[in-house]
Amino acid sequence: MATDKYSEYKKILYGGNTTTSKNNKKINNYKARLEASGIDVDKATDKRNVVEKALNLKQDQNVLFDLFELLNRPQQALFGAWESGQQGKDVLQGALQGLTGNKETQFKKTEEELDGSLCEEYALQGVKFSLGENYLDNLNGYDIIFRSPSMRPDHPAIERELNRGAILTSEIEMLIDLCPGKIIGVTGSDGKTTTTTLIYKMLVEDGYHCYLGGNIGTPLFAQIDEMRPEDIVVLELSSFQLMTLKKSPNISVVTNVSPNHLDIHKSYEEYIEAKKNIFKYQKENDVLVLNFDNDITREMINEAKGKVRYFSTKVKLEDGVIIDSGMIKISEGKTRKQIMNVDDILLLGAHNVENACTAIAAIYDLVKPSSIVNVLKTFKGVEHRNEFVREINGVKWYNDSIGSSPTRTIAGLLSFKDKVILMAGGYDKHLDYTELGKYIVAHVKTLILMGQTKEKIKVATQKALSESNEIQESLPIIECTTLEEAVNEANKIAKSGDIVFFSPASASFDMFKNFMERGDKFKELVSKL
Repeated sequence: MATDKYSEYKKILYGGNTTTSKNNKKINNYKARLEASGIDVDKATDKRNVVEKALNLKQDQNVLFDLFELLNRPQQALFGAWESGQQGKDVLQGALQGLTGNKETQFKKTEEELDGSLCEEYALQGVKFSLGENYLDNLNGYDIIFRSPSMRPDHPAIERELNRGAILTSEIEMLIDLCPGKIIGVTGSDGKTTTTTLIYKMLVEDGYHCYLGGNIGTPLFAQIDEMRPEDIVVLELSSFQLMTLKKSPNISVVTNVSPNHLDIHKSYEEYIEAKKNIFKYQKENDVLVLNFDNDITREMINEAKGKVRYFSTKVKLEDGVIIDSGMIKISEGKTRKQIMNVDDILLLGAHNVENACTAIAAIYDLVKPSSIVNVLKTFKGVEHRNEFVREINGVKWYNDSIGSSPTRTIAGLLSFKDKVILMAGGYDKHLDYTELGKYIVAHVKTLILMGQTKEKIKVATQKALSESNEIQESLPIIECTTLEEAVNEANKIAKSGDIVFFSPASASFDMFKNFMERGDKFKELVSKL
Protein backbone atom coordinates (compact mmCIF):
# COMPACT_ATOMS: atom_id res chain seq x y z
CA MET A 1 0.00 0.00 0.00
CA ALA A 2 1.33 3.41 -0.88
CA THR A 3 2.93 5.28 2.02
CA ASP A 4 1.12 8.52 1.25
CA LYS A 5 -2.24 6.78 1.68
CA TYR A 6 -1.28 5.61 5.15
CA SER A 7 -0.14 9.12 5.94
CA GLU A 8 -3.43 10.67 4.83
CA TYR A 9 -5.44 8.05 6.70
CA LYS A 10 -3.55 8.71 9.91
CA LYS A 11 -4.13 12.42 9.51
CA ILE A 12 -7.86 11.79 9.35
CA LEU A 13 -7.95 9.54 12.41
CA TYR A 14 -5.35 11.19 14.59
CA GLY A 15 -5.51 14.87 13.79
CA GLY A 16 -2.27 15.12 11.82
CA ASN A 17 0.03 12.99 14.03
CA THR A 18 1.58 10.42 11.70
CA THR A 19 4.73 9.48 13.58
CA THR A 20 3.88 7.22 16.51
CA SER A 21 4.43 3.49 16.33
CA LYS A 22 1.04 3.04 18.02
CA ASN A 23 -0.69 4.59 15.03
CA ASN A 24 1.37 2.63 12.50
CA LYS A 25 0.48 -0.59 14.27
CA LYS A 26 -3.22 0.26 14.29
CA ILE A 27 -3.27 1.10 10.59
CA ASN A 28 -1.49 -2.15 9.74
CA ASN A 29 -3.92 -4.10 11.91
CA TYR A 30 -6.86 -2.55 10.05
CA LYS A 31 -5.41 -3.49 6.69
CA ALA A 32 -4.67 -7.04 7.89
CA ARG A 33 -8.24 -7.42 9.13
CA LEU A 34 -9.64 -6.34 5.80
CA GLU A 35 -7.44 -8.82 3.97
CA ALA A 36 -8.34 -11.58 6.45
CA SER A 37 -11.96 -10.95 5.52
CA GLY A 38 -11.16 -11.76 1.90
CA ILE A 39 -10.86 -8.16 0.72
CA ASP A 40 -7.68 -7.59 -1.28
CA VAL A 41 -7.43 -3.84 -0.96
CA ASP A 42 -4.32 -3.55 -3.13
CA LYS A 43 -5.81 -5.34 -6.14
CA ALA A 44 -9.40 -4.16 -5.87
CA THR A 45 -10.76 -2.79 -9.13
CA ASP A 46 -14.51 -2.83 -8.45
CA LYS A 47 -14.66 -0.37 -5.56
CA ARG A 48 -18.43 -0.59 -5.09
CA ASN A 49 -18.26 -4.38 -4.85
CA VAL A 50 -15.57 -4.18 -2.17
CA VAL A 51 -17.62 -1.72 -0.11
CA GLU A 52 -20.69 -3.95 -0.33
CA LYS A 53 -18.64 -6.99 0.73
CA ALA A 54 -17.39 -5.19 3.82
CA LEU A 55 -20.89 -3.99 4.73
CA ASN A 56 -22.20 -7.54 4.47
CA LEU A 57 -19.30 -8.99 6.46
CA LYS A 58 -19.44 -6.74 9.50
CA GLN A 59 -20.98 -3.45 10.57
CA ASP A 60 -17.66 -2.18 11.81
CA GLN A 61 -16.77 1.47 11.46
CA ASN A 62 -13.07 0.68 11.49
CA VAL A 63 -13.49 -1.46 8.35
CA LEU A 64 -15.66 1.14 6.68
CA PHE A 65 -13.23 3.96 7.31
CA ASP A 66 -10.40 1.72 6.05
CA LEU A 67 -12.32 1.28 2.84
CA PHE A 68 -12.83 4.97 2.28
CA GLU A 69 -9.10 5.57 2.48
CA LEU A 70 -7.71 2.36 0.99
CA LEU A 71 -10.03 2.59 -2.00
CA ASN A 72 -8.97 6.22 -2.42
CA ARG A 73 -12.50 7.61 -2.33
CA PRO A 74 -12.80 11.39 -1.97
CA GLN A 75 -12.72 12.39 1.68
CA GLN A 76 -15.89 14.39 1.98
CA ALA A 77 -17.51 15.13 5.31
CA LEU A 78 -20.70 16.69 6.56
CA PHE A 79 -21.07 17.93 10.09
CA GLY A 80 -24.78 18.18 10.72
CA ALA A 81 -26.58 20.74 12.80
CA TRP A 82 -23.95 21.36 15.48
CA GLU A 83 -24.84 23.88 18.16
CA SER A 84 -23.00 27.16 17.92
CA GLY A 85 -20.57 28.13 20.64
CA GLN A 86 -17.26 26.70 21.80
CA GLN A 87 -18.40 23.07 22.05
CA GLY A 88 -19.63 22.99 18.47
CA LYS A 89 -16.44 24.69 17.33
CA ASP A 90 -14.30 22.17 19.24
CA VAL A 91 -16.04 19.20 17.61
CA LEU A 92 -15.82 20.76 14.19
CA GLN A 93 -12.16 21.63 14.60
CA GLY A 94 -11.28 18.16 15.91
CA ALA A 95 -12.92 16.49 12.96
CA LEU A 96 -11.41 18.88 10.43
CA GLN A 97 -7.84 18.35 11.61
CA GLY A 98 -5.96 16.77 8.74
CA LEU A 99 -9.14 16.02 6.76
CA THR A 100 -8.57 16.31 3.03
CA GLY A 101 -11.01 16.84 0.22
CA ASN A 102 -14.38 18.53 0.07
CA LYS A 103 -15.74 19.63 3.44
CA GLU A 104 -19.14 21.10 4.20
CA THR A 105 -20.91 21.85 7.46
CA GLN A 106 -24.64 22.38 7.81
CA PHE A 107 -26.48 24.30 10.52
CA LYS A 108 -30.20 24.90 10.93
CA LYS A 109 -29.30 28.31 12.35
CA THR A 110 -28.80 31.30 10.08
CA GLU A 111 -25.42 33.01 9.80
CA GLU A 112 -26.73 35.82 12.02
CA GLU A 113 -27.64 33.33 14.77
CA LEU A 114 -24.22 31.68 14.74
CA ASP A 115 -21.04 33.04 16.26
CA GLY A 116 -20.17 35.80 13.80
CA SER A 117 -16.62 34.57 13.33
CA LEU A 118 -17.51 30.87 12.86
CA CYS A 119 -18.26 30.87 9.13
CA GLU A 120 -15.36 33.17 8.32
CA GLU A 121 -12.91 31.14 10.41
CA TYR A 122 -13.70 27.80 8.80
CA ALA A 123 -14.21 29.18 5.31
CA LEU A 124 -10.46 29.80 5.35
CA GLN A 125 -10.01 26.04 5.84
CA GLY A 126 -12.11 25.26 2.80
CA VAL A 127 -15.37 24.61 4.64
CA LYS A 128 -18.63 25.44 2.90
CA PHE A 129 -21.68 26.25 5.04
CA SER A 130 -25.32 25.42 4.37
CA LEU A 131 -27.47 27.50 6.71
CA GLY A 132 -31.06 28.32 7.57
CA GLU A 133 -34.41 26.54 7.52
CA ASN A 134 -33.65 24.49 4.40
CA TYR A 135 -30.07 23.73 5.40
CA LEU A 136 -30.33 20.03 4.46
CA ASP A 137 -31.28 20.68 0.84
CA ASN A 138 -27.58 20.51 -0.03
CA LEU A 139 -27.05 17.14 1.65
CA ASN A 140 -26.15 15.24 -1.49
CA GLY A 141 -23.15 13.17 -2.56
CA TYR A 142 -21.29 12.84 0.74
CA ASP A 143 -19.26 9.83 1.83
CA ILE A 144 -19.28 10.44 5.59
CA ILE A 145 -21.98 12.23 7.58
CA PHE A 146 -21.25 13.39 11.13
CA ARG A 147 -24.55 13.59 12.98
CA SER A 148 -25.07 15.94 15.90
CA PRO A 149 -26.99 14.44 18.87
CA SER A 150 -30.14 16.47 18.14
CA MET A 151 -30.36 15.23 14.52
CA ARG A 152 -32.54 12.13 14.15
CA PRO A 153 -30.72 9.40 12.17
CA ASP A 154 -33.89 8.59 10.22
CA HIS A 155 -34.28 12.11 8.82
CA PRO A 156 -35.32 11.69 5.15
CA ALA A 157 -32.30 13.65 3.93
CA ILE A 158 -29.92 11.40 5.87
CA GLU A 159 -31.72 8.20 4.86
CA ARG A 160 -31.44 9.23 1.22
CA GLU A 161 -27.67 9.59 1.57
CA LEU A 162 -27.34 6.31 3.48
CA ASN A 163 -29.22 4.47 0.74
CA ARG A 164 -26.78 5.97 -1.72
CA GLY A 165 -23.85 4.53 0.27
CA ALA A 166 -22.82 7.23 2.73
CA ILE A 167 -21.63 6.33 6.24
CA LEU A 168 -23.38 7.91 9.25
CA THR A 169 -21.29 8.51 12.35
CA SER A 170 -20.78 11.02 15.17
CA GLU A 171 -18.13 12.45 17.44
CA ILE A 172 -19.02 10.00 20.23
CA GLU A 173 -19.09 6.95 17.96
CA MET A 174 -15.65 7.69 16.54
CA LEU A 175 -14.28 8.48 20.00
CA ILE A 176 -15.45 5.14 21.39
CA ASP A 177 -14.22 3.37 18.28
CA LEU A 178 -10.71 4.87 18.34
CA CYS A 179 -9.99 5.36 22.06
CA PRO A 180 -7.02 3.15 23.07
CA GLY A 181 -7.94 3.05 26.77
CA LYS A 182 -10.80 1.89 28.96
CA ILE A 183 -14.13 3.69 28.50
CA ILE A 184 -16.77 4.15 31.19
CA GLY A 185 -20.14 5.30 29.85
CA VAL A 186 -23.03 6.62 31.96
CA THR A 187 -26.61 7.08 30.79
CA GLY A 188 -30.05 7.34 32.38
CA SER A 189 -32.94 9.74 32.69
CA ASP A 190 -31.69 11.41 35.87
CA GLY A 191 -28.37 11.64 37.69
CA LYS A 192 -26.11 11.19 34.66
CA THR A 193 -23.95 14.27 35.09
CA THR A 194 -23.44 13.95 38.85
CA THR A 195 -22.68 10.22 38.59
CA THR A 196 -20.29 10.74 35.67
CA THR A 197 -18.48 13.50 37.55
CA LEU A 198 -18.23 11.42 40.73
CA ILE A 199 -16.71 8.50 38.80
CA TYR A 200 -14.21 10.83 37.13
CA LYS A 201 -13.21 12.50 40.40
CA MET A 202 -12.84 9.18 42.25
CA LEU A 203 -10.54 7.86 39.54
CA VAL A 204 -8.46 11.05 39.51
CA GLU A 205 -8.28 10.99 43.32
CA ASP A 206 -6.86 7.46 43.03
CA GLY A 207 -4.15 8.56 40.61
CA TYR A 208 -5.57 7.68 37.18
CA HIS A 209 -5.12 9.93 34.16
CA CYS A 210 -8.68 10.46 32.92
CA TYR A 211 -10.70 12.32 30.33
CA LEU A 212 -14.24 13.61 31.03
CA GLY A 213 -16.59 14.16 28.10
CA GLY A 214 -19.62 13.13 26.09
CA ASN A 215 -22.64 15.16 27.15
CA ILE A 216 -20.50 17.00 29.69
CA GLY A 217 -17.30 19.02 29.51
CA THR A 218 -15.46 19.54 26.22
CA PRO A 219 -15.56 17.26 23.15
CA LEU A 220 -12.74 14.72 23.28
CA PHE A 221 -12.53 13.85 19.60
CA ALA A 222 -9.59 16.18 18.99
CA GLN A 223 -7.70 14.66 21.96
CA ILE A 224 -7.69 11.05 20.75
CA ASP A 225 -4.04 11.26 19.75
CA GLU A 226 -3.08 12.18 23.32
CA MET A 227 -4.82 9.17 24.88
CA ARG A 228 -2.82 6.16 26.11
CA PRO A 229 -3.91 2.56 26.76
CA GLU A 230 -3.64 3.11 30.51
CA ASP A 231 -5.90 6.19 30.45
CA ILE A 232 -9.61 6.07 31.31
CA VAL A 233 -12.27 8.03 29.44
CA VAL A 234 -15.49 8.76 31.37
CA LEU A 235 -18.47 9.72 29.21
CA GLU A 236 -21.96 10.97 29.97
CA LEU A 237 -24.14 9.67 27.13
CA SER A 238 -27.63 10.89 26.20
CA SER A 239 -30.27 8.86 24.39
CA PHE A 240 -29.60 10.95 21.28
CA GLN A 241 -25.91 10.07 21.32
CA LEU A 242 -26.73 6.40 21.86
CA MET A 243 -29.30 5.98 19.09
CA THR A 244 -26.80 4.84 16.44
CA LEU A 245 -24.07 3.44 18.70
CA LYS A 246 -22.62 0.11 17.52
CA LYS A 247 -19.86 -0.31 20.12
CA SER A 248 -20.43 -0.19 23.87
CA PRO A 249 -18.14 1.11 26.63
CA ASN A 250 -16.10 -1.33 28.75
CA ILE A 251 -18.06 -0.28 31.82
CA SER A 252 -21.63 0.82 31.12
CA VAL A 253 -23.91 2.45 33.69
CA VAL A 254 -27.68 3.01 33.54
CA THR A 255 -28.73 5.20 36.47
CA ASN A 256 -32.50 4.89 35.93
CA VAL A 257 -35.10 5.20 33.16
CA SER A 258 -38.28 7.28 33.16
CA PRO A 259 -40.15 9.11 30.36
CA ASN A 260 -38.11 11.94 28.86
CA HIS A 261 -37.40 13.67 25.52
CA LEU A 262 -40.68 12.47 24.05
CA ASP A 263 -40.73 15.61 21.92
CA ILE A 264 -37.85 14.08 19.93
CA HIS A 265 -38.22 10.32 20.36
CA LYS A 266 -41.15 8.73 18.53
CA SER A 267 -42.16 6.77 21.62
CA TYR A 268 -41.09 5.87 25.15
CA GLU A 269 -40.10 2.46 23.77
CA GLU A 270 -37.68 4.07 21.29
CA TYR A 271 -36.17 6.10 24.13
CA ILE A 272 -35.61 2.94 26.20
CA GLU A 273 -34.08 1.07 23.26
CA ALA A 274 -31.65 3.93 22.66
CA LYS A 275 -30.53 3.70 26.28
CA LYS A 276 -29.89 -0.03 25.89
CA ASN A 277 -27.27 0.59 23.21
CA ILE A 278 -24.87 1.54 25.98
CA PHE A 279 -24.52 -2.17 26.82
CA LYS A 280 -25.87 -4.11 23.81
CA TYR A 281 -22.43 -4.46 22.22
CA GLN A 282 -20.43 -5.25 25.34
CA LYS A 283 -18.21 -8.30 25.62
CA GLU A 284 -18.24 -11.08 28.21
CA ASN A 285 -15.68 -9.45 30.50
CA ASP A 286 -17.24 -5.97 30.35
CA VAL A 287 -19.30 -4.59 33.24
CA LEU A 288 -22.90 -3.33 33.30
CA VAL A 289 -24.14 -1.35 36.33
CA LEU A 290 -27.92 -1.29 36.81
CA ASN A 291 -30.37 0.30 39.24
CA PHE A 292 -32.21 -2.51 41.02
CA ASP A 293 -34.84 -0.08 42.33
CA ASN A 294 -35.99 0.95 38.83
CA ASP A 295 -38.34 -1.55 37.15
CA ILE A 296 -36.98 -0.96 33.66
CA THR A 297 -33.27 -1.03 34.47
CA ARG A 298 -33.64 -4.05 36.76
CA GLU A 299 -34.93 -6.14 33.84
CA MET A 300 -32.07 -5.09 31.54
CA ILE A 301 -30.06 -7.94 33.05
CA ASN A 302 -31.93 -10.23 30.64
CA GLU A 303 -30.20 -8.55 27.68
CA ALA A 304 -26.80 -8.04 29.28
CA LYS A 305 -23.68 -9.33 27.52
CA GLY A 306 -21.20 -8.58 30.31
CA LYS A 307 -21.07 -8.94 34.09
CA VAL A 308 -23.95 -7.18 35.87
CA ARG A 309 -23.57 -5.18 39.08
CA TYR A 310 -26.68 -3.88 40.79
CA PHE A 311 -26.99 -0.98 43.22
CA SER A 312 -29.95 -0.30 45.49
CA THR A 313 -30.85 2.17 48.22
CA LYS A 314 -34.01 0.23 49.11
CA VAL A 315 -33.15 -3.49 49.01
CA LYS A 316 -30.31 -5.23 50.88
CA LEU A 317 -29.01 -7.23 47.92
CA GLU A 318 -26.73 -10.23 48.36
CA ASP A 319 -24.56 -8.87 45.57
CA GLY A 320 -24.29 -5.17 44.81
CA VAL A 321 -23.84 -1.75 46.40
CA ILE A 322 -26.44 -1.20 49.11
CA ILE A 323 -27.48 0.95 52.06
CA ASP A 324 -27.44 -0.97 55.35
CA SER A 325 -27.98 0.70 58.74
CA GLY A 326 -27.17 4.11 57.28
CA MET A 327 -23.94 2.89 55.71
CA ILE A 328 -22.98 2.40 52.06
CA LYS A 329 -21.71 -1.14 51.70
CA ILE A 330 -20.48 -3.45 48.96
CA SER A 331 -22.29 -6.75 49.37
CA GLU A 332 -20.70 -9.90 47.94
CA GLY A 333 -22.55 -12.97 49.15
CA LYS A 334 -22.19 -13.15 52.92
CA THR A 335 -19.50 -10.47 52.98
CA ARG A 336 -20.37 -6.79 53.35
CA LYS A 337 -17.59 -4.25 52.97
CA GLN A 338 -18.36 -0.94 54.65
CA ILE A 339 -17.52 2.19 52.64
CA MET A 340 -18.93 5.20 54.50
CA ASN A 341 -21.81 6.70 56.44
CA VAL A 342 -24.54 8.20 54.24
CA ASP A 343 -24.62 11.30 56.45
CA ASP A 344 -21.00 12.05 55.51
CA ILE A 345 -21.92 12.66 51.86
CA LEU A 346 -21.71 16.41 51.27
CA LEU A 347 -24.34 16.47 48.50
CA LEU A 348 -27.95 16.98 49.62
CA GLY A 349 -30.78 14.56 48.93
CA ALA A 350 -31.62 10.88 48.65
CA HIS A 351 -31.08 11.05 44.88
CA ASN A 352 -27.45 11.98 45.50
CA VAL A 353 -27.03 8.99 47.81
CA GLU A 354 -28.24 6.93 44.86
CA ASN A 355 -25.77 8.71 42.57
CA ALA A 356 -22.98 7.88 45.01
CA CYS A 357 -23.96 4.21 45.07
CA THR A 358 -24.04 4.16 41.28
CA ALA A 359 -20.53 5.58 40.99
CA ILE A 360 -19.18 3.17 43.59
CA ALA A 361 -20.72 0.19 41.78
CA ALA A 362 -18.97 1.21 38.56
CA ILE A 363 -15.42 1.44 39.90
CA TYR A 364 -15.10 -0.13 43.37
CA ASP A 365 -12.60 -2.66 41.99
CA LEU A 366 -10.49 0.10 40.38
CA VAL A 367 -10.00 2.50 43.28
CA LYS A 368 -9.22 2.43 46.99
CA PRO A 369 -12.13 3.01 49.44
CA SER A 370 -10.32 6.09 50.74
CA SER A 371 -10.50 7.70 47.27
CA ILE A 372 -14.27 7.12 47.19
CA VAL A 373 -14.75 8.57 50.68
CA ASN A 374 -12.55 11.62 50.06
CA VAL A 375 -14.56 12.61 46.99
CA LEU A 376 -17.99 12.05 48.52
CA LYS A 377 -17.05 14.04 51.63
CA THR A 378 -15.84 17.05 49.65
CA PHE A 379 -17.68 17.17 46.30
CA LYS A 380 -20.06 20.15 46.32
CA GLY A 381 -21.96 19.18 43.19
CA VAL A 382 -22.25 20.20 39.56
CA GLU A 383 -23.45 23.66 38.59
CA HIS A 384 -27.22 24.05 38.05
CA ARG A 385 -27.97 20.92 40.11
CA ASN A 386 -29.60 21.83 43.41
CA GLU A 387 -27.00 24.59 43.57
CA PHE A 388 -27.10 26.98 46.52
CA VAL A 389 -27.01 30.52 45.09
CA ARG A 390 -27.23 32.87 48.08
CA GLU A 391 -29.13 33.74 51.25
CA ILE A 392 -31.01 37.07 51.36
CA ASN A 393 -32.72 38.21 54.57
CA GLY A 394 -32.88 34.64 55.81
CA VAL A 395 -34.26 33.27 52.50
CA LYS A 396 -32.15 30.60 50.75
CA TRP A 397 -32.21 30.46 46.95
CA TYR A 398 -31.38 27.27 45.04
CA ASN A 399 -30.77 26.82 41.31
CA ASP A 400 -31.83 23.45 39.88
CA SER A 401 -32.10 24.47 36.23
CA ILE A 402 -31.06 20.92 35.23
CA GLY A 403 -34.52 19.93 36.49
CA SER A 404 -35.86 19.48 32.97
CA SER A 405 -38.26 16.62 33.76
CA PRO A 406 -40.81 15.88 36.51
CA THR A 407 -38.64 13.12 38.05
CA ARG A 408 -35.68 15.49 38.42
CA THR A 409 -37.80 18.09 40.18
CA ILE A 410 -39.34 15.45 42.45
CA ALA A 411 -35.84 14.33 43.49
CA GLY A 412 -34.93 17.94 44.20
CA LEU A 413 -38.04 18.56 46.32
CA LEU A 414 -37.19 15.51 48.43
CA SER A 415 -33.82 17.08 49.29
CA PHE A 416 -35.48 19.59 51.63
CA LYS A 417 -37.08 18.87 55.00
CA ASP A 418 -39.47 21.84 54.86
CA LYS A 419 -41.91 22.97 52.20
CA VAL A 420 -40.43 25.27 49.58
CA ILE A 421 -41.47 28.02 47.22
CA LEU A 422 -41.16 26.24 43.87
CA MET A 423 -40.53 28.06 40.59
CA ALA A 424 -41.34 25.73 37.69
CA GLY A 425 -42.37 25.56 34.04
CA GLY A 426 -40.71 25.79 30.64
CA TYR A 427 -40.56 24.09 27.23
CA ASP A 428 -43.03 21.23 26.70
CA LYS A 429 -41.38 17.84 26.03
CA HIS A 430 -44.79 16.12 26.08
CA LEU A 431 -44.28 14.59 29.54
CA ASP A 432 -46.86 13.60 32.14
CA TYR A 433 -46.97 15.85 35.23
CA THR A 434 -49.52 13.85 37.22
CA GLU A 435 -46.98 12.43 39.68
CA LEU A 436 -45.25 15.78 40.10
CA GLY A 437 -48.57 17.31 41.13
CA LYS A 438 -48.74 14.93 44.11
CA TYR A 439 -45.25 15.92 45.27
CA ILE A 440 -46.00 19.61 44.83
CA VAL A 441 -49.00 19.25 47.13
CA ALA A 442 -46.84 17.48 49.74
CA HIS A 443 -43.65 19.58 49.52
CA VAL A 444 -44.50 23.07 48.20
CA LYS A 445 -45.98 26.05 50.08
CA THR A 446 -46.28 28.37 47.04
CA LEU A 447 -46.07 27.44 43.36
CA ILE A 448 -44.82 29.97 40.80
CA LEU A 449 -45.31 28.92 37.17
CA MET A 450 -44.12 30.15 33.77
CA GLY A 451 -43.46 28.84 30.26
CA GLN A 452 -45.29 26.43 27.95
CA THR A 453 -45.88 23.80 30.66
CA LYS A 454 -47.37 26.08 33.31
CA GLU A 455 -50.93 25.01 32.53
CA LYS A 456 -50.03 21.29 32.61
CA ILE A 457 -48.31 21.65 35.98
CA LYS A 458 -51.17 23.75 37.33
CA VAL A 459 -53.78 21.18 36.26
CA ALA A 460 -51.75 18.29 37.73
CA THR A 461 -51.38 20.16 41.02
CA GLN A 462 -55.07 21.06 41.26
CA LYS A 463 -56.00 17.46 40.48
CA ALA A 464 -53.68 16.21 43.24
CA LEU A 465 -55.19 18.72 45.67
CA SER A 466 -58.72 17.57 44.88
CA GLU A 467 -57.78 13.91 45.32
CA SER A 468 -55.84 14.36 48.55
CA ASN A 469 -57.39 12.67 51.60
CA GLU A 470 -55.57 14.94 54.02
CA ILE A 471 -56.66 18.39 55.05
CA GLN A 472 -54.46 20.74 53.03
CA GLU A 473 -53.46 24.30 53.72
CA SER A 474 -54.01 26.61 50.80
CA LEU A 475 -51.48 26.27 48.00
CA PRO A 476 -51.19 29.58 46.16
CA ILE A 477 -50.37 29.29 42.45
CA ILE A 478 -48.85 32.37 40.79
CA GLU A 479 -48.53 32.51 36.99
CA CYS A 480 -45.81 34.59 35.33
CA THR A 481 -44.67 35.25 31.78
CA THR A 482 -40.90 35.61 32.30
CA LEU A 483 -38.20 34.29 34.61
CA GLU A 484 -37.49 37.80 35.85
CA GLU A 485 -41.14 38.24 36.83
CA ALA A 486 -41.10 34.87 38.60
CA VAL A 487 -37.98 35.76 40.61
CA ASN A 488 -39.50 39.08 41.65
CA GLU A 489 -42.74 37.39 42.74
CA ALA A 490 -40.79 34.84 44.80
CA ASN A 491 -38.82 37.65 46.42
CA LYS A 492 -42.05 39.46 47.36
CA ILE A 493 -43.61 36.52 49.18
CA ALA A 494 -40.53 34.82 50.70
CA LYS A 495 -39.95 35.28 54.43
CA SER A 496 -36.96 34.52 56.64
CA GLY A 497 -36.52 30.75 56.88
CA ASP A 498 -38.05 30.07 53.44
CA ILE A 499 -36.38 28.23 50.58
CA VAL A 500 -36.92 29.35 46.98
CA PHE A 501 -36.29 26.37 44.71
CA PHE A 502 -35.96 26.95 40.95
CA SER A 503 -36.53 23.54 39.33
CA PRO A 504 -38.57 23.93 36.11
CA ALA A 505 -39.51 20.24 35.54
CA SER A 506 -39.32 21.25 31.87
CA ALA A 507 -36.75 21.96 29.18
CA SER A 508 -35.52 25.49 28.57
CA PHE A 509 -36.01 25.95 24.84
CA ASP A 510 -39.11 28.16 25.02
CA MET A 511 -37.08 31.00 26.52
CA PHE A 512 -33.40 29.97 26.55
CA LYS A 513 -30.76 28.22 24.46
CA ASN A 514 -30.20 25.51 27.10
CA PHE A 515 -30.56 24.79 30.81
CA MET A 516 -27.13 26.35 31.53
CA GLU A 517 -28.16 29.71 30.08
CA ARG A 518 -31.42 29.48 32.02
CA GLY A 519 -29.60 28.72 35.26
CA ASP A 520 -27.09 31.51 34.71
CA LYS A 521 -29.94 33.96 34.13
CA PHE A 522 -31.63 32.84 37.34
CA LYS A 523 -28.43 33.35 39.33
CA GLU A 524 -27.90 36.74 37.73
CA LEU A 525 -31.42 37.84 38.70
CA VAL A 526 -31.02 36.55 42.26
CA SER A 527 -27.66 38.31 42.63
CA LYS A 528 -29.36 41.64 41.85
CA LEU A 529 -32.05 41.31 44.53
